[in-house]
Amino acid sequence: MAALSSSPFTEPHLLFFALIFLASLAAGLVGSLIGLGGGIFVVPLLTLAFGLGIHEAAGASIVSVIATSSGAAAAYVRDHMTNLRVGMFLEVATTVGAISGAFVATLLPTGLLFAVFGVVLLISAVPLIIKIGEELPRGVKNDRFANALALASSYPDAQLGRAVSYQVARVPVGFSMMYVAGLISGLLGIGSGVFKVLAMDTAMRLPMKVSTTTSNFMIGVTAAASAGIYFERGYINPMVSAPVALGVLAGALLGAKTISRLSNSTLRKVFIPFLVIIAIEMLVRGVPTLLH
Repeated sequence: MAALSSSPFTEPHLLFFALIFLASLAAGLVGSLIGLGGGIFVVPLLTLAFGLGIHEAAGASIVSVIATSSGAAAAYVRDHMTNLRVGMFLEVATTVGAISGAFVATLLPTGLLFAVFGVVLLISAVPLIIKIGEELPRGVKNDRFANALALASSYPDAQLGRAVSYQVARVPVGFSMMYVAGLISGLLGIGSGVFKVLAMDTAMRLPMKVSTTTSNFMIGVTAAASAGIYFERGYINPMVSAPVALGVLAGALLGAKTISRLSNSTLRKVFIPFLVIIAIEMLVRGVPTLLH
């Protein structure tokens, strides 16, 4: 099992746990609001701020994603904001995509993949920016797949003070995007929450709150499948994972209480900057590799 000696803290002490807990709390809060999970922030946080090894950070990240999903997703399901039918249906595509990505991961240059997906994310930000002030999707009609699977639903919106009914469009497009989300996760070993939210918000035209809460529900299923592998390889260090999981869980629960009071347009304004940052990060990781 990895040791804490890789961090700037030579031995475990209260300050170490307190700082990781507070930083993880912030990661869990933001992650639960935008549907990406706190894990996307945990790896750079632990490696850059705390000097931990990448494998130990990734192991803690997996635990944090499960904590986010268990905390925020459970609360969102209880509050009837998550569309369970949509989540379970799309998880089929994500799982198949992840398996496909694992099979072909060694056949394609990683740098090219990072660069391509970075460009795709930047392009995907355009329609989000165009409709940044949109509170609820308009003119959305169930397609035949949504009708057959009974995907349409409603959720209580505290910010609007009423129940919001919504329908689901372009289910095949959303399903295809979910396959790509799983493929990316399998190929590059990164979280695919951003693609999940994009598929539901831009393709299937779900309200932003439903997209982010359903994404929170889905990412836990994917992370749980990876946790056993990380544990078996000794990458999950309890001295790091425990404060990370507790902090992310607290932040996720706080996010679950906050999201109902925020507007869909506000969530979109929070989501877009992180989408652009992730796209730029992928380009930075991919383009230099292609130039050498």
